This record gives sequence, C-alpha cells and structure tokens, in this order.
Amino acid sequence: MIAAMFAALLLAIALAMDAFAVAMVQGASFRPGGRDTLRIALYFGIFQGIMPIIGWGLARLSLDWVAAIDHWIAFGVLGILGLRMLIKSEHDEEAVPLNGLALTGAAIAESIDALAAGVTLPTIGLPIMTTCIVIALVTTILSAIGVGIGARLGQRFGRPAEFLGGLILIGLGLKILAEHTGVI
Repeated sequence: MIAAMFAALLLAIALAMDAFAVAMVQGASFRPGGRDTLRIALYFGIFQGIMPIIGWGLARLSLDWVAAIDHWIAFGVLGILGLRMLIKSEHDEEAVPLNGLALTGAAIAESIDALAAGVTLPTIGLPIMTTCIVIALVTTILSAIGVGIGARLGQRFGRPAEFLGGLILIGLGLKILAEHTGVI
C-alpha cells in the first residue's frame, strides 16, 4: 500500500509540473491575490484530477481518435496564450488574469498529459479515485506555490518575466505535441 501511494505521489508530482509552470507564468504576469491564487490552483487541480479518469474511461472504451487530436488542442491553446503574453510583454498593457474560458482552456491544455496517464491508472495498485484525488491535491498545492513564486518574480522583473512566461507556455505546447507525435 505504501509503495502504491508513493507511486501515485510521484505520478502526481510529474503531472503537476505543467500546471506549476503555467501557474507561475500567471503569477508573474498578473500577480494575483489570495482569492485569485486559490481559483487558479483549484482550476488546475480539479482538471488535473478529472482528466486521468476521462483518459481511463476512454481507454476502456477504446476511443483512439481522442489520442489522435488531444495534443493538437493542447498545443493550440498553450501556443495562443503564449503568443498573447509575448505580444503583451512588448506593449504597456495592464496584465489581465486568466478568467472563465481562458482559465478553463489553460487548465484543460495543461492536463492533457494527465488524460494520457489515465490509461496507466490501474497499474499503480490504488483505487483510481484515490489516485486522482492525490493528483488533484498535489496539483492544487503546487499551482498555488507556482502562482506565489511567479508573483514575486513578476514584481521584480516585470516585462521580461512575462516574455519568459509566454515562451514557457509555447514550449509546453511544443513539448506536448512532440511527445504525442513521437518526435521525442
């Protein structure tokens, strides 16, 4: 049981890294307060916890067409968000937080790997729901930490941090695309 819990924790940390990076970018560009930090962290945590269940269910239904397009969706959403940040970093625009549809899109895009990881959930040795709860909690905590770190960096470095954040989002989109198309 301890080995299975450790495996679930390692999977959760690995899956949370994309959410952590996106949360850090959001913190650097917007510098949200406590309530917005919690909202961002919860969005990322909830989607990261739900997506493996969806992936597990789709794998059980053998819906291979989902795997054929999920990485393109993630690449598109993260690429567009990253380009918007790059453009905004070059202008004196006020930072705008991810809200509503944009936050939902970012949460879905960054959790595409969790959807793919859902196929492996039965191999961990824990109930699927327990594993997904661990993934959601770890992602929520790391996302909140990421927003805080990003906010500190954003206050200190301003536009360069936002530009770097845009590059990170584009890089994450490219990473997901490359992994799912077999390039890396």
